[in-house]
Amino acid sequence: MTAEITDLATRAEQVVAGVVNSATRANGDPLTIAAAEGAYVTDLDGKRYLDYHAAFGAILLGHHDPVVDEAVIEAIRTEPDLTGWGTSTLEVRLAEAVVDVVPSIDRMVTVTTGSEAVAYAVRIARAHTGRTLLVKVQGGFHGWSDAVARNVISPPDRAYGMDPLSAGILPEALEATLIAEYNDLESLRTLFDEHPDQIAGVIVEPIPHNVGALLPAQGYLEGLRELTAARGSVLIFDEVITGFRHALGGFQQIAGVSPDLTTFGKAMGNGYAVSGVGGSAEVMREAEPAQGGQVAIMGTFNGNSVACAAGLATLGYLSSHPEFYERTHALGARVRTGLQGVFDDAGVAARIQGFGGTFTTYFIPGEAHGYRDLLANDSAASRAFHRAMIDRGFLMLPIPMKRMHVSGAFTEADVDRTVDAAANAVAELVAQGALPRR
Repeated sequence: MTAEITDLATRAEQVVAGVVNSATRANGDPLTIAAAEGAYVTDLDGKRYLDYHAAFGAILLGHHDPVVDEAVIEAIRTEPDLTGWGTSTLEVRLAEAVVDVVPSIDRMVTVTTGSEAVAYAVRIARAHTGRTLLVKVQGGFHGWSDAVARNVISPPDRAYGMDPLSAGILPEALEATLIAEYNDLESLRTLFDEHPDQIAGVIVEPIPHNVGALLPAQGYLEGLRELTAARGSVLIFDEVITGFRHALGGFQQIAGVSPDLTTFGKAMGNGYAVSGVGGSAEVMREAEPAQGGQVAIMGTFNGNSVACAAGLATLGYLSSHPEFYERTHALGARVRTGLQGVFDDAGVAARIQGFGGTFTTYFIPGEAHGYRDLLANDSAASRAFHRAMIDRGFLMLPIPMKRMHVSGAFTEADVDRTVDAAANAVAELVAQGALPRR
């Protein structure tokens, strides 16, 4: 590392707990991203990277997209900075825009982060049903709140058992959340049978992007809808990642399945901090005091002008440019096909899975359908491959099973360079014996 980077690291160690402000940002070089523009980021040493990480998926249109940035600048100049009083034109307009494009949403509230949105969704589900238990799938990530902070990327010896995400959580909070398997309706049906009339809600990412890209089997999401409705439970789609990235109406638009509640964020503001939770008027009534609701929605920064301006600009662009999805889906397919060909030609046991503009490299011999399939993933090979790609100027999060993202700023040439670099990296790693063979 250069003297400048070493100095910054030393200063961070002295004043920032854990050196970084979010645990998964600690992934070695590049330590500091100093600039970002379009599809690229530049580190403090001046090295440029094609950004597949995309801030965990928050960058949808590209870094510093002018449509979004200009809307934010205009809001800073002309809108109230922060009043903490009443409502504003921008937050009403943003809610109208979301209700207009997501058919399952009649009412919504705007918050700052996806974790907040999920925490409110869980409270609303419990208030609406008068029940206490929640179900999530093994491997699903729904933020840091206590109710969902268990069984994320669990090692084999803790998968499906009690695997807290963090210390400091009351055992009762963790025990009130039950664990099912993705793409396995029978595992959910068993939990309903074991806990009759006790399950308030089932929360699931339509595509569990936290562990890459497990795609829903035919009938799975429809089965979730039917089963939760029959058992009097609230179905929550966590579309913090899938929402607005795969389709304007979220993945639920593609699947043709309407949940009771939806959480969304990340790509909604193209890098600005804005998220939300919404659902049917009946269920969201729990968050409306005038309608007798008793779920308190609080947050000084909820619906602030900058966040709402970013959200409006992003949704406005997507609404007026439907070709965005056609293009990013095509680029995603191009990189998935190209990378799979690289691994196949090299005889490596790897599987490229994804949807739309996302992809994940699993180092397993066949397709993954649920978390049980991922227990065999070669984590060392995953880290080695992604680190090799970073060294070649392609920013891919070097954490096993994590997804990569194609933003609207990518080109076919970017994708083709990626595939060429991957061929070089894979040849080198095969020679070192670092990748599993077929």
